[in-house]
Amino acid sequence: MGVAALRLLNGLSLLMWPFIVLLAATHPQWQWLFWPLSALFALRAWMLRGATTDMGRLGVRLALFGAIFALSAGALRSFHLLLWYPVLVNLLLLMLFAGSLRGPMPLVERIARLREPDLSLQGIAYTRRVTQLWSLFFLCNGGVAVATCLAGNLHWWTLWNGGVSYLLTGLLMAGEWLVRQRIRQET
Repeated sequence: MGVAALRLLNGLSLLMWPFIVLLAATHPQWQWLFWPLSALFALRAWMLRGATTDMGRLGVRLALFGAIFALSAGALRSFHLLLWYPVLVNLLLLMLFAGSLRGPMPLVERIARLREPDLSLQGIAYTRRVTQLWSLFFLCNGGVAVATCLAGNLHWWTLWNGGVSYLLTGLLMAGEWLVRQRIRQET
């Protein structure tokens, strides 16, 4: 299997995570999916093992935790630990984004400088605000993810973590892109 196919399979498994959990929780005969899922996460960690960027290292951590969670779920024949994976994702992303605000260059500015090495002062201020916005988003999204875990309602958990959360992430990305285009036109 090629690297591109593995990446695609990994991406699909991450997107489908809430639905795989729902399927395995409501139909125990599907719990065998935990084993190949743990293998996919382990392969992802292996593929990212030499990552040098913050996002790459975060990807390795998330893949390792995903493998551990899925292995544990398979061994224990219980899906409950898998419910906490979206919480972990939001927590680690919050730590990455908010933590970068304490340094000289926030994460969004580092990403922006890949395309525009000579970022204007206005661009620097804007990227700081965007980093703050993403930090707030991950805090709120993670908080709701925790609430869905604690509520014990698998359908609410799936709705939030497999639908609403993805929709809000996409809306924030699209909204930020539109604002960025408008700001670029004004300068």
